[in-house]
Amino acid sequence: MKEWWVQVGLLSVPLLAVYLHIPPPKLSPALLSWRSSGAYFTFKDQNIFYRDSIGAVGSSDIVILLHGFPTSSYDWCKIWEGLTQRFHRVIALDFVGFGFSDKPRPHRYSIFEQASIVEGLVRHLGLRHQKINLLSHDYGDTVAQELLHRSLQPLMFWLLFEAVHGRRRFHLRLAAEAYIALQAISRLCSTWRHRPLRNNRFLFSILQYINQRKKHRDRWVGALMSASVPLHLIYGPLDPVNPHPEFLQLYKKVLPTSTVSVLDDHISHYPQLEDPTGFLNAYLNFINSF
Repeated sequence: MKEWWVQVGLLSVPLLAVYLHIPPPKLSPALLSWRSSGAYFTFKDQNIFYRDSIGAVGSSDIVILLHGFPTSSYDWCKIWEGLTQRFHRVIALDFVGFGFSDKPRPHRYSIFEQASIVEGLVRHLGLRHQKINLLSHDYGDTVAQELLHRSLQPLMFWLLFEAVHGRRRFHLRLAAEAYIALQAISRLCSTWRHRPLRNNRFLFSILQYINQRKKHRDRWVGALMSASVPLHLIYGPLDPVNPHPEFLQLYKKVLPTSTVSVLDDHISHYPQLEDPTGFLNAYLNFINSF
């Protein structure tokens, strides 16, 4: 009898071959509508997708939304209309490698590049001298931290979900985040134009942001600790990436001047999708307090 690993290997090869040739799923009507309502700008020969909606009359406030991993600007779909009722302009982009933006291969994906893309979008839209509010989630939090380190002006308000990375908890966080990411990939890759996640090199290149967080922890957490702009955290207690209550205790210890909104006990890592009303109310209460 052949060794078990030989049998598994012989079975895996044809299954992998079939999987690699499965066509990508068709976009849903909602995603088609999302794409059709957006536009593209060019950043270093890469086409970057973004949405820019004109909202509340009489308001001059602008909010830029930074999505997480492994998703896209569509993460904000459930609160988009609510934001347009408060802000004059609501803007979101797909980072390079995500959503409807280009996915170059081979490519060294980095948080630094994504922050530069946000700066490029601000220039493209002629907003360099405007007050900008940032609303970020997950991967986008680290991009926001890099922007804060660069002192993008006049940056005013921040909302962060997972901003603090304690050294002792890093390996636990990495394992939990990888688990969330791999689970989410199967559900959310339909938002991607190609099939990038079937290329291991592409996936590992994108996932380097986890190592970048560890390498540049002092730079990015330090940017939060020295920030002169208001900070706010909206937190779902069931979030496996940022376990309760340890994460909240660490956050308050590192950033004692930041305000915090804790949502209902059943809310997890995607509060803007799981509880859009509670999330939106928490964010607007923070914004309207100034």
